[in-house]
Amino acid sequence: MGKQHAWVILGVLIVLGCGGSTATRSQIASGGAGATEANSRTKIVLLGTGTPNADPDRSGPAVAIVVDSTSYLIDLGPGVVRRAAEAYEVGINGLQPSKLRTAFITHLHTDHTLGYADFIFSAWVLERDVPAEVFGPRGLQEMTDHLLAAYEQDIRVRIDGLEPANTEGYKVNVYEIQPGLVYEDDLVMVTAFPVEHGAWSQAFGYRFDTVDRSIVISGDTRPSPSIIDACSGCDVLIHEVYAQAGFDRREPVWQTYHASSHTSGPELGRIAAAADPGLLILYHQLLWGATPEEVVEEIKVNFNGAIAYGNDLDVF
Repeated sequence: MGKQHAWVILGVLIVLGCGGSTATRSQIASGGAGATEANSRTKIVLLGTGTPNADPDRSGPAVAIVVDSTSYLIDLGPGVVRRAAEAYEVGINGLQPSKLRTAFITHLHTDHTLGYADFIFSAWVLERDVPAEVFGPRGLQEMTDHLLAAYEQDIRVRIDGLEPANTEGYKVNVYEIQPGLVYEDDLVMVTAFPVEHGAWSQAFGYRFDTVDRSIVISGDTRPSPSIIDACSGCDVLIHEVYAQAGFDRREPVWQTYHASSHTSGPELGRIAAAADPGLLILYHQLLWGATPEEVVEEIKVNFNGAIAYGNDLDVF
């Protein structure tokens, strides 16, 4: 059994322990809707489930949707390429670093983009030989231009020096998007929708309709009706969450910030009940001393569907 499978089972057992029921990993992963991991062409890989907090067990926010051997990344938190390489080593072929070509950014907070330079340059050094395609909010082109300028000496040394580097793989085609259909190929359609995240003027969630699954990912958001509309019975909803129990112990200034930017366990339970996903996966979890079991119980007050508490490299 690969390491990522052990972590998925652990995440499921946390949930099952709260409810006292039993189920197989595939039953939980399917949530009663869509294909299971075992027979689906589409895999969800949690490359990073972390927050700005420096948790050594959780890389920065990044999720991969892999259809057959093609990967699509959502957000590029710290450690993204190494997490992808680890997933590749245990059998997720689409996450070979040289195949990391397409990414969707929810918003430009550092914890979601500090791995952007890693995505651009590490994948190139590891032999990506075509430009990357990156979609996201206003400001993404400027961020990209600055990163390329910052590493201009590296680019020149690799191309003009002794290293047999290709001249295309570091380039990036940037698409600053608006809500609606933003990407389509033979394997997937990607729809962006607006979410509310603090003072950001533009932040997105995404819906992926693949050849056999419908997947919605929230990005960072306070409770947003757009999540419900985008999911509407989707196979999988991947959503950020904070523990109300931990929030209640925070200082008022932080409570004001987090309430404007993120979603509590009870709030997520109400969202999930209305959105009706086959499986709810939790990521970007803020606990502040609470336990995973506590935040799951907060959600279950309002939502009685399948829940998985996500950890890095879980596969669904």
